Amino acid sequence: MGEQVWRLPYGRSHAISAKAGPLVFVGGAGDFDGDGSMRHGDGLDAQIEGAMANVAEALALEGAGLEDIVRLKAFYTADPGEDGFGVIARLVDPIEAGLLPAVTANPVPLQPFAGQTVQIQAIAQPGWRDGDSRSVTQAVPAQHKEGFRGRDLTIGLRAGEFIAVPGRTADDTGADGIAQTHEVMQGLTDTLRELGASMQDAIKKEGYYFGTTQDEWAAMAAVRATYFKEPAPPATVVPCHRLWPEDALTKVEVLAFREEWNGFDKYIPRGDSWPKRVWDWPIPVPYRQGSSLRGTIWTGGQVPFEPGRNRGVNVYPGELLPQTRFTMSYIDDILRGFDAVSSDLALLVCYFTSSGSQEETERFLDTVADCVAGPLPPITCVPQPHMHNPEMTVEIWGVARG
Repeated sequence: MGEQVWRLPYGRSHAISAKAGPLVFVGGAGDFDGDGSMRHGDGLDAQIEGAMANVAEALALEGAGLEDIVRLKAFYTADPGEDGFGVIARLVDPIEAGLLPAVTANPVPLQPFAGQTVQIQAIAQPGWRDGDSRSVTQAVPAQHKEGFRGRDLTIGLRAGEFIAVPGRTADDTGADGIAQTHEVMQGLTDTLRELGASMQDAIKKEGYYFGTTQDEWAAMAAVRATYFKEPAPPATVVPCHRLWPEDALTKVEVLAFREEWNGFDKYIPRGDSWPKRVWDWPIPVPYRQGSSLRGTIWTGGQVPFEPGRNRGVNVYPGELLPQTRFTMSYIDDILRGFDAVSSDLALLVCYFTSSGSQEETERFLDTVADCVAGPLPPITCVPQPHMHNPEMTVEIWGVARG
């Protein structure tokens, strides 16, 4: 491993990239230098360019490059109505290959550090372009073709066994949340089918919805659940505060693994961890709390629900730091079921309530760091004006080596 070339504006030790199984993970890369100072404070375009350069530097530490990215995900802050295609075009501009990775670009109102307008997460698989791959692509609107250099948008990518289907919204954004959810989930199902896979191959589902109550979450959650059979993948669905297009009410993405065996596509069995202490959902859904395969461990989004119950009751209601410590203890429990520990984490993704100040981010990171053996793993921090309800302040999920 080479010398770390940039860092977050945060004082404690943290990794910027890590490997688990065949995959390399980069956390929330921003436009920072080796001292954690912002290099460009002059808007989104310059920060995207700097952050993507930092993604490349982080990947290089693990023997990968931009062309090895399978899934790219950005949380960006811009004027409301910013065209998402334009943001994606700027994200993929430094990637020279004709086939683009799967890209999710999420508009957000807050960033973790002062002056920041974008943070970028990447999942790469070194050398995947030299092996078997499949893709589903979609033409970009005519006004953006030049920005994409004539390349199509990748809406599904299978790199050997690993599959990424990026965040999808409904075309019928005039419909209600239930109808939009059905359209999104059916679209994901259809794309996976074109890649020789199904929802049962998913190893992680991530989603976003507009809502401030458990009832609003439950209505869309019940629809999403109908597209899976038990055992379904670990899942994370959190409230959003902006989406593009503006009338979209939900957005969902999936990651999956499927193998090819004797010319046929086959399901890959996975390990399971759901300690009795870890909470259950307040409505019946088929998701698991922890799954492992191909040297990777994936957790569901952990929240501070009371242990071993399905009542949806939060412990330490409304208290971010105690809830963060408690939530991290659930991640420990799940990892222990695979004989793994917190120092095996290769990625943490954290959604937490904040007013958007860097000081709040640093206090939050201090609390997470106190719960991890060794340096923080690559980490994506997404400050939120609110979570599912006023009593819940945090949701965290991770990937570990195992």
